[in-house]
Amino acid sequence: MKDYLKIAVLLLFSGLLAGCEQSLSYSHDVLPILKMHCIECHTGAGQGLLKSGLELGSYEGLMKGTHYGPVVKPGDSFTSALVMLVEHRVDASLKMPHNRKSRIDQAQIERLKTWIDQGAKNN
Repeated sequence: MKDYLKIAVLLLFSGLLAGCEQSLSYSHDVLPILKMHCIECHTGAGQGLLKSGLELGSYEGLMKGTHYGPVVKPGDSFTSALVMLVEHRVDASLKMPHNRKSRIDQAQIERLKTWIDQGAKNN
């Protein structure tokens, strides 16, 4: 009987931990990353906006995507073009940030991925 009790406690504890994942916010967690690495080229008369149509000055622009389609698939960071671009899992001519020596650091990429996996909400 003690084994059943141990299993029940472990299941309860693992369930509680699963519910503890912090919900990320577009305005607090994602927008600052975009401002730091992307806004310069993807707003106004920036080349990124002119070439791709991707406007990153707003949630609506991000979710609209490019001339070629969406860059964020809510709930699926692995196949979201935004993540593929910043992880450099694309042709070298498309990797982002484009023509910059510095990449988006891994912690910021993980934040973007988590936000997308959580549904890419405008919060």
